Amino acid sequence: MNRSSNSPAPRAGRRTKRLLTALAVLAPLVAVTAVQSTAQAEDAPRAKEDTSPFTGLPAEPAPVMAVKVDNVKAARPHTALEEADIVFVEKVEGGLSRLIGVYASQQPEQIGPVRSAREYNVEQLRMFDRPALAYSGAQKGVDDLIQKSPIYGLSNDNFPEAYFRDESREAPHNLFVHPDKILAGAPEASKSSDIGFRFGDEAPEGGEPMEERTVKYPAAETTFNWSKEEDRWLASFDGEPAMSTDGEQLGGKTIVVQEADMPPSDFQDPTNTTPYIETVDKGVATVLRDGKAYKTTWERTSAEGDTTYTLPNGERMPFDRGQVWVVYEERK
Repeated sequence: MNRSSNSPAPRAGRRTKRLLTALAVLAPLVAVTAVQSTAQAEDAPRAKEDTSPFTGLPAEPAPVMAVKVDNVKAARPHTALEEADIVFVEKVEGGLSRLIGVYASQQPEQIGPVRSAREYNVEQLRMFDRPALAYSGAQKGVDDLIQKSPIYGLSNDNFPEAYFRDESREAPHNLFVHPDKILAGAPEASKSSDIGFRFGDEAPEGGEPMEERTVKYPAAETTFNWSKEEDRWLASFDGEPAMSTDGEQLGGKTIVVQEADMPPSDFQDPTNTTPYIETVDKGVATVLRDGKAYKTTWERTSAEGDTTYTLPNGERMPFDRGQVWVVYEERK
């Protein structure tokens, strides 16, 4: 792996091995179908052709596209995040937050504002097999890593025809992408398939009643408030409602607060520490659904593997059907 001259030496051990695995030639994956009763999420059958494995709602399998989305104040409101199947909230340098929208069930006309990728996105997004990734660019070493991986890395630098600037917004927070053009440049992008989520119409027993949950980074806050009227969790960024350009407040039916280690990346910003979010690991995750919080254990054993969320009784945590948010919280 090529590294910039001012990057620190690579860390030995499991992460180096995982990165090598992420760059290996894509191997065929074998789907395993569960055959037990659908009464328990642990034994729920794998997604049928007419059900999204990302939301549990009706949807045909479709190519997967991930979009890196800006999340500073000048980048808001966001366009078409409400149409994503999954939204990831991630810590970046300076303690700010950035988002990834993952799309398969719907294909909006445009999405944004788009920003740059990070080293850990390669390992993180391999859970979707070979998705398309739309991003504004990256450090040379990171971009090399993306281009050598099985992911379709289509940035504003190497695929500019898919992007445009909204002159009514301030640069650099005004770059938007046309999903249809990105997918045209990723003709063999993997279709939506099981990544470990399980869905159920009924919440499990127990859970702690909760009306609000906040995840804090040094320079950013993400808060979710339970809305009984809308039957979903409403999102806020830095104390303000997270809004779409269509006037809808963003939020999801299921929120996952996933505790993860965030050591320094091998590719550093010149002025601020860039974290590497460890998504292949095991730890605690709090799952919010139906106005309650459920403690689970999350686990992902390889870059190509699923991420599972297991209740203390050993059963898989059933998510509510609809958009899922995954917020990475630094493990203490």
